[in-house]
Amino acid sequence: MSHPAPEPQVEGRPTAGAALAQQITEAAGRRSKSRNVAALGRLLPFIGAHRLDAGAAGVFLVIATASSLGLSGAVRMLVDHLTGAEAHHANAATVAPWFWLLGGVATVMAVASAGRYFFVTKLGERIVADLRKATYAHILTLDPAFFLLTTTGEVLSRLTTDIQIVENLLTTSISVSLRNALTLIGAVGFMVVVSPRMTGLVLVIFPLVIAPMFLFGRRVRKLTAATQDEFARAVGTAGETLDALEIVQAFGREAAGAAQFGAAVETSFRTSLRRMGARAMMTAAVIALVFGGVVWIFWLGVASALAGHMTWGVLFQFAILAVMAAGSVGALGESWGDVQKAAGAMERVSELLSARPGIAAPVPPRPLPRPARGEVALEGVTFAYPGRPDLPALNGFSLHVRPGERVALVGPSGAGKSTVLRLLLRFYDPQVGRVLVDGVDLREADPAEVRARMALVAQDSPLFSGSALDNVRFGRQDATLEEVQAAVRAAQAETFLKALPQGLDTPVGERARSLSGGQRQRLAIARALVREAPILLLDEATSALDAENERLVQKAIDEAMVGRTSLVIAHRLATVLKADRIVVMEDGRVVEEGSHAELVGRKGLYARLAALQFGNAA
Repeated sequence: MSHPAPEPQVEGRPTAGAALAQQITEAAGRRSKSRNVAALGRLLPFIGAHRLDAGAAGVFLVIATASSLGLSGAVRMLVDHLTGAEAHHANAATVAPWFWLLGGVATVMAVASAGRYFFVTKLGERIVADLRKATYAHILTLDPAFFLLTTTGEVLSRLTTDIQIVENLLTTSISVSLRNALTLIGAVGFMVVVSPRMTGLVLVIFPLVIAPMFLFGRRVRKLTAATQDEFARAVGTAGETLDALEIVQAFGREAAGAAQFGAAVETSFRTSLRRMGARAMMTAAVIALVFGGVVWIFWLGVASALAGHMTWGVLFQFAILAVMAAGSVGALGESWGDVQKAAGAMERVSELLSARPGIAAPVPPRPLPRPARGEVALEGVTFAYPGRPDLPALNGFSLHVRPGERVALVGPSGAGKSTVLRLLLRFYDPQVGRVLVDGVDLREADPAEVRARMALVAQDSPLFSGSALDNVRFGRQDATLEEVQAAVRAAQAETFLKALPQGLDTPVGERARSLSGGQRQRLAIARALVREAPILLLDEATSALDAENERLVQKAIDEAMVGRTSLVIAHRLATVLKADRIVVMEDGRVVEEGSHAELVGRKGLYARLAALQFGNAA
């Protein structure tokens, strides 16, 4: 079931909430493991930044493993004391030192295990926090062309789901894996020293023990991935429905939405049942084989002890070591799946970290002249969006805007009007021609410096959770309260903001949904004004408003354009009548330009558009 979202759609862009839920679902459905564990090497610089914690974790890991293996030696000494030549002299006083030894070793193991857990977990959490920050900071540097090829849902999924998988490895699985690997190596080494013959028997039955792990392990992993995919689809369904909850309720589709989500959850549960069955069979086979093998080897050991070929202490020590080795093998088998899964996740995160923006500052960048003039020019620009090279959005387009001039861009949908603003903001570079601000080719300038000279008000300017003050200061973080208030007054937003419970400090909710469309747009204009940029870009700033709000917003825009170079995109021609110059675009070219009266008199494209909107009055 697909529900239309309640917000209006931006041209060429899916509705945010519903599309995002679908994108995350698709991204989760592509989760896989990787045998390329070398991908985890990307974490080494993050580990290296915290060498002391890594060193402490390693020290405590070695001490904890050594003390656990040392317990077997303490048990051997105790048993030999109780069963050896001096056994008939044994009493509570002679036995006590051995128990003190056991207690001492256990205490060291407990303290070392606590230290291992603390430092490994701390290191893992620190690395993941650094990885999240580095990844997100890098994502914010990527240009829009990257997001034409990679969905927002996929990016967010890598930032959340994939890094969560890496976190599970670093904080849990890696600690367990290293401990078990050291325990296995140490246990086998001690077993060889204690009894080479019995160690050989253990190695003979070892393949029989691990065979079920390979037979059932792959099936368990596939079913685990399938369960995750089914649940991800269920979450995607729920997200899409909740995002359009008003529409769902308006059409009375609550029961259908609940049924669809329930069916997805049940499918996930049935897949999970198959996974649990396979896991149960694997567990049963491993336990049966391990127990059978241990019993068989222990029986041989008992026979050797009775025959006098080894002491009872050696037998007990060997049995403990064998159990520890077998347990380590089983745990490593389970941990290997986590390592593979984390490697796959890290590969996807590394793809983000390796992505380089096509739009970047040259070395060294050419500084823009100061003070800023606000002059804008596009010279012979031809530009096609990535993925659409045969459909240029601009084709030989030229435009020169003088400092302080108000220029309106009009024309049918798809004429390339919004593309002009995107090139000015240097979200893209043209394939042919030049884009200049204050006489500097934008390819030679730092994009951050270019954008600092511009303020954008779009048709549906996104606002953020937080207060109205936070949203206005988003335009310029260091703006004083007096500057914010001046921008709010100029944007015709002072009246409605004063009526809010806490004025400027009132939280406006997610995407500022507690405000009306007109209020949000005026707040967006205030955000642009407080930026104090010499160039103002207005992209359909009033098209989604009713007549009253359009009047207020238009008044705010008129105030905003005073003393600034302004480029205004509008379908409603009534909003551009005061422009110094109207540039008419069609198929990525300038076809007409002049004042409203001049263009109407020419009986061209603009005159036809005006006739459609104004009737004979045009």
